[in-house]
Amino acid sequence: MLYHKSVAVPPAEPSTASAATAPPPSVGARMDRLPITPTHRKLTGVVGIGLLFDTFENNLSGTVSQVLQADFALNGTSLKLMLASVFIGQFFGSLLLGRIADRFGRRRAFMINLAMYSVFSLLGAFSPNAAWLIVTRFFAGVGIGAEQALSDCYLSDVLPARRRGRYIAWAYTIAFCGVPAVGFAALLLVPMSPLGIDGWRWLFIVGSLGSAVVWLLRRRLVESPRWLAEVGREEEAEALVSKLEAEARAEGAVLEPPAPEPAPMPRARMRDLFGERFRRRTIMLWVFCSLSVVGYYGFGVLAPQILAAKGYDLVSGLGYTALSFLGYPIGSLLSVPVMDRVERKLLIAGSAAAMSLAGIGFAVADSAALVVCFGFGFTLISNVFSTVSHVYLAEQYPTRIRATASGAAYSLSKLSAAVLPFALLPVLDSHGPGWLFTVIAGSMALLVLTVLALGDRTTGRALDHY
Repeated sequence: MLYHKSVAVPPAEPSTASAATAPPPSVGARMDRLPITPTHRKLTGVVGIGLLFDTFENNLSGTVSQVLQADFALNGTSLKLMLASVFIGQFFGSLLLGRIADRFGRRRAFMINLAMYSVFSLLGAFSPNAAWLIVTRFFAGVGIGAEQALSDCYLSDVLPARRRGRYIAWAYTIAFCGVPAVGFAALLLVPMSPLGIDGWRWLFIVGSLGSAVVWLLRRRLVESPRWLAEVGREEEAEALVSKLEAEARAEGAVLEPPAPEPAPMPRARMRDLFGERFRRRTIMLWVFCSLSVVGYYGFGVLAPQILAAKGYDLVSGLGYTALSFLGYPIGSLLSVPVMDRVERKLLIAGSAAAMSLAGIGFAVADSAALVVCFGFGFTLISNVFSTVSHVYLAEQYPTRIRATASGAAYSLSKLSAAVLPFALLPVLDSHGPGWLFTVIAGSMALLVLTVLALGDRTTGRALDHY
């Protein structure tokens, strides 16, 4: 229970001796006993809007791939490079900016990543040729690459443990509005040339200008109190936690005493990732992150190519893709009420299995209605899977190494996503959508077994109690 509305019997006063020797409650314990305050809601909203442009970006190349093939005469290799370049950039960005977040603060890393993405997305809008587009997509990817890992770590830092999953799910519900947004924007703009500029170029401009607005909003983000305490900036951490506590009391909450502190754990270091303390969860996360994108991005990036292989023209394919993409924000919204009630690893396993079934249905669908139905079902289920995955990833490591260690695992998902066009397009071209989704289903089955066998239970658990 986070707060009381009835009058509670005060606990017995501790003896003078015990009061003198008891250590003060930690920043983390004090934050975990808080109810959700207006500041928590504001931070969740600002982070969610930033994530919206990350999802917009991740689905942009695949959505406009058909028109880019015509405009830049992309052949097999250059098409794969164009689809892969942003994910290769995100691989490096996840590693670099995760390290910056642990060393210099979550807020500073946020400002760097969005600024870099905004600049290079705008440059990509005016690409004169395929090579320029591939290079700018790479550097835009470096900028946006750590966005999800940084957001997961930041929200895990600032949200109370018993409401952490629910509010991260709200952030991703906002975020995944970016997927149908890019689908419908492409459907509207690609056939047009507003102001004499090709419609697909306007999609890059929208992403750039939108992220610039979010950059301005994020200048007002507070730093993570847990991170501040971890790096020795106790006075700043104390001021922020005291402000949150005062806000909670002003809302009418009566705060419970912080939970008892567990026995102190050794300070975590990056070289501990494969030591006895973290080895099992590191192996699980690295396998999980490498395989998760096969199902998730395998559909999002290749859906227009799959529809083209089924014989649908460009405009029809974009329309069916946009309708299918509506499942992304709805799926994330559906995860909100269950996120803190169902154990994360079980929710991951169940949604991954359901994704495989929906994907095979999409592959064999022989009418437009079934294509949209199974496509919508796949994206809806995949965003229950994606949202819980982000929460689960951020819960695996303590504050000191959370952004770096999570970023390292998350970077593997970007590397896998970069390989997808080279691995899956030949399967689609040679054997068709049925075999493509059979490969995807096999990858998801291996993911389920790995999480169930090696994953820990994390729902409601304090972040630094390892």
